[in-house]
Amino acid sequence: MKLRHLLLALSITAIWGLNFSVIKLGLTTVDPFILAGIRFTLCALPAIFFIPKPDVPWRYIAGYGLVFGVGLWGLVNLGIKSGLSAGIASLVLQFSAFFTILLGATVFNEKVSRYQIAGMVVALCGLLSIIPIADGTVTLIGLLLVLTGALAWSVANVINKKARTTQVLAFLVWSSAFSPIALFALDFAVNGTTGYQMLITQVDSRAVLSILFQVYPNTLFGYWVWNSLMKRYPVSTIAPLSLLVPVFGLLSSVVIFNENLSLNKIVAVVLIVSGLGVGLYGQRIMSAIINRTTQPQR
Repeated sequence: MKLRHLLLALSITAIWGLNFSVIKLGLTTVDPFILAGIRFTLCALPAIFFIPKPDVPWRYIAGYGLVFGVGLWGLVNLGIKSGLSAGIASLVLQFSAFFTILLGATVFNEKVSRYQIAGMVVALCGLLSIIPIADGTVTLIGLLLVLTGALAWSVANVINKKARTTQVLAFLVWSSAFSPIALFALDFAVNGTTGYQMLITQVDSRAVLSILFQVYPNTLFGYWVWNSLMKRYPVSTIAPLSLLVPVFGLLSSVVIFNENLSLNKIVAVVLIVSGLGVGLYGQRIMSAIINRTTQPQR
């Protein structure tokens, strides 16, 4: 990779990791579903009036918007609000990679390799090492909500694959239009008008900056740049950099919220990131090693 493209890719992983702490800042004065609803409203508007609809069926656009907006970020917001730290949330959400592998095997009859199974086992050990943490940054309900969000992300990945769109930004913008109504309705069903009254009376500059950060650098700019780099370089070059997202997520939580970086958390990061590395890239790395060792020496 060219140096400027490498630095750009690293900056996007840093933005995506920082986003979890930014979400937590916004949740101090805005309800989880309302925060996500405003985020996706601004993702869709006004861009939807200037970007043509992607050439894919409506069911994929609507399905992706609902699953990505409500199932993923609505639940992640709720998980963080339920007591899970921003750093741990960024780490647990990476299980979407394994859920995507399992769904791919079910929906597309893709083979699950022994490397992927080994990676899942290693990452699961990392998840289990999180549960005993008793410093107030981990709650069982928070873990379950973010894990469910990770499952929703894998479903969104399957929808995206079935849609087969090359118009990534248009697909993101138009699908975002289906998230807000469901998110706002969910908040009203759960909290009545309390969340909206709090939005009017208690919203502060942190919440406004949180929303703007989630919409523009994190979602629209981040996904556009990432997919542009994916088109320019091999997937094997770009994709592994995403393993840095939970690292940046945990570090940003340490800096912003003074989260305690205990031995259990370090072990969890090492195990989950290692498991992701083995599961997603182990076979490719081993094949490259074998090919190199079997090539005739000159």
